[in-house]
Amino acid sequence: MRMNRLGSSDLIVSEIGLGCMSLGTEETKAIGLIHEALDRGVNFLDTADLYDAGTNEEIVGKAIKGRRDQVILATKVGNRRIPGQEGWSWDPSKAYILSAVKDSLRRLGTDYIDLYQLHGGTIEDPIDDTIEAFEQLKKEGVIREYGISSIRPNVIREYVSRSSIVSVMNQYSIVDRRGEEAAFPLLQEQRISVIARGPLASGALAANREPAKGVLDYELDELRELRRKLQELETPKRSLTQLAIRYSLAHPAVAVAIPGARSREQLLQNLAAADVSELSAEEVEMIRRFSKANQYTVHR
Repeated sequence: MRMNRLGSSDLIVSEIGLGCMSLGTEETKAIGLIHEALDRGVNFLDTADLYDAGTNEEIVGKAIKGRRDQVILATKVGNRRIPGQEGWSWDPSKAYILSAVKDSLRRLGTDYIDLYQLHGGTIEDPIDDTIEAFEQLKKEGVIREYGISSIRPNVIREYVSRSSIVSVMNQYSIVDRRGEEAAFPLLQEQRISVIARGPLASGALAANREPAKGVLDYELDELRELRRKLQELETPKRSLTQLAIRYSLAHPAVAVAIPGARSREQLLQNLAAADVSELSAEEVEMIRRFSKANQYTVHR
């Protein structure tokens, strides 16, 4: 497994991590998947306090018990659940972040978080207040580094100019190339790494799966046609799944891709992308010709 530096930090991450959101709540199965990923070279695990109302963090915490030193642990904050109410509200305030991190530490069974991420954000947020919270936690040693999870170029620019974020988690795949146009050049210039989530677009780009609906700018027929064209680049050793993950990793701003997995078969398919060759410049260009150069139309 190739290892990459996250931004300009001391965090060294496996190029393929594990997005833990889709692991589910069947504890034995989920822990088994995490252990298999770690045994196969993954060291970056991404969760959030929002996933399954905190249960996901608890499962991750149990899985890494006794192996904490092998893991770069990332979680997220900002979505606040109100006791007795359905859903959650957005709260990026300093007071809430300083409070919520304690609950995440307890659920994860650790006394520090490697990468603490704001789980969203808008341009109307009290951004300086949010940054103060992360900087305080970093100074106290509660977190090692911080970043944001955002697809909004206007929010990304604010954090780039006003904070010391080391990463931006961004939805990025062959069918969602918006970051290439609006965010990635700036992040690459500032030595801030992209964490590519959704490289398989919720299964739309997974091998041996027939898509049932369109995604983003693709109607179902367009998605099927794109998959047909991409199959021209498949080889006996490189499936569509691995091709899609390697595309997300091909951008120089990306340090780690974090596909999710609901089964051992999916996990092994994803991790096999580490064992296939990187895409050539010609292959990347061909994929870009096949696909749409999506652009942001809001949050610019």
